[in-house]
Amino acid sequence: MNRVTLVLTTALAPIAWGTTYLVTTELLPAGHPLFAGLLRSLPAGLLAVAISRRLPHGSWWWKSFALGALNIAAFFPLLFLAAERLPGGVAAAVAGAQPLIVLALGALVLHERIRPITAVAALAGAGGVALVVLGPAAELDLWGVLAALGGVTATGVGMILTKRWGRPAGVGPVAYAGWQLSAGGLMLLPLTLFAEGVPQEIDGGAALGYLWLATAGGIVAYTLWFRGIQQLPVIAPGLLALLSPIVATVLGLAVAGERFTALQALGFVLTLGALVLGQVVTRPKAQTDRRPQESLDDVLSAPR
Repeated sequence: MNRVTLVLTTALAPIAWGTTYLVTTELLPAGHPLFAGLLRSLPAGLLAVAISRRLPHGSWWWKSFALGALNIAAFFPLLFLAAERLPGGVAAAVAGAQPLIVLALGALVLHERIRPITAVAALAGAGGVALVVLGPAAELDLWGVLAALGGVTATGVGMILTKRWGRPAGVGPVAYAGWQLSAGGLMLLPLTLFAEGVPQEIDGGAALGYLWLATAGGIVAYTLWFRGIQQLPVIAPGLLALLSPIVATVLGLAVAGERFTALQALGFVLTLGALVLGQVVTRPKAQTDRRPQESLDDVLSAPR
């Protein structure tokens, strides 16, 4: 798989995640972020493990739970909480801070050199986020912003650890995603049952929303995302995460009737420019996973 194809398929993940905010506010029952995270992770994770027929082994048991805690158990509830308390474009735009987090952690943990042009792209993305968030005060909520920042910080750390630990030999991306989704879902299960409970009513729209989040936003997105993290320079997927606020913003404007000020529109343009600049200037480095690249179809059809 060439770099362009890898970038494009990896980009499908944040594009799918950008729909989360609209789905949450328009389809899902309010006040149940833990339940939403549980249904998005555990069924999809168990299905992925069943399809791949691979379980973690050795140290990968605790590594899977550590990654599942960061990428799933912490991120999902914070994501849905932010989506409930903030307008979709504002909530997703906070994800634009992730490139700065990934850039700093990549230098500290992975000892990757920070290129000036990459730092400019990350700073431009963060600046664009700040401008987008500076909307009318009535549309902002402190806890919503903190939840969104906490979510992207957790996934930023998870991204760095995913890059550092790689993927076990002989384990495909579907199984790898399934381990983390299952681990995160198992952590959310007792919290959901004892702290939040199940919504009193789940109508057809909510059922459709949960199904979309578990499939397109769950097993498919995370399979492509984790593969991209392991094969691209760490800042590249970090900048691709900016697609999430872009998609959420467009959906908010087109479907939910949200309105942006001129200052927020400038922030949107800066965010988009940072995404494009970052993908142009990043170059592939030595790959940590040197096995031939495998497509999702290859993984699902491979003999076990």
